[in-house]
Amino acid sequence: MAELLSITSLSAGYGRATMVRDIALHLDAGEIVAMVGHNGAGKSTILKAIVGLIAARTGTIVFAGENVTSRNPAWKVRAGISLVPQTGNTFPDMSIAENLELSAQVTSRASGQRMVAIAGVYDLFPALRERAQQKAKSLSGGQRQMLAIGLALVKQPRLLLLDEPSLGLSPMLVSRVFDSILEINRAFGTTVLVVEQNVHEAFRVAKRAYVIHSGGVLAAETTEVLAKRDDLLAIL
Repeated sequence: MAELLSITSLSAGYGRATMVRDIALHLDAGEIVAMVGHNGAGKSTILKAIVGLIAARTGTIVFAGENVTSRNPAWKVRAGISLVPQTGNTFPDMSIAENLELSAQVTSRASGQRMVAIAGVYDLFPALRERAQQKAKSLSGGQRQMLAIGLALVKQPRLLLLDEPSLGLSPMLVSRVFDSILEINRAFGTTVLVVEQNVHEAFRVAKRAYVIHSGGVLAAETTEVLAKRDDLLAIL
């Protein structure tokens, strides 16, 4: 497979605090890769640096063969990188349909292409189609997460970044969200990097994983190998 994302020697943080140091990771096109670790390990910081919400202090981020380290978030979205953050990921006073239409307009695609992208989201999440005129703030936690993922998908990304998609969901809904990640990957060929503390679900969908510990990469291995490590729960 061709390499889609490559990160070398990345450090990033907030204010005077450096949260991650010397991060190296890569994703091949079409992969689902998990990033796991304890609270505060730096996982979300890495995602924000990839998409350009915070600046890389050192290191290089290469996407589709191009150095995008210093590119702004709007440029990266148009290039094919979409992030689903933990919070603030929908417009609560707008309907599902309005949320999707507004998000689709971020791209430079023609209206017909945007409509096709929105239809694809409705096909993936039929519950959203049934509630298309319902305001986002009235949705259940699982429905809001589906909409949040849909807002990223209507941009038709090549790389989808998911930050704790299971946060606050019941076990049944967590399973459904991770099933949707598999569907997105199979149906659209989208490369996915998922940050998650639910190791069981993350390892169910991903073939490889990075373990982030205290701001660095502690381990990078197949999920099959990592799942056999007796010390994994202690690390996380």
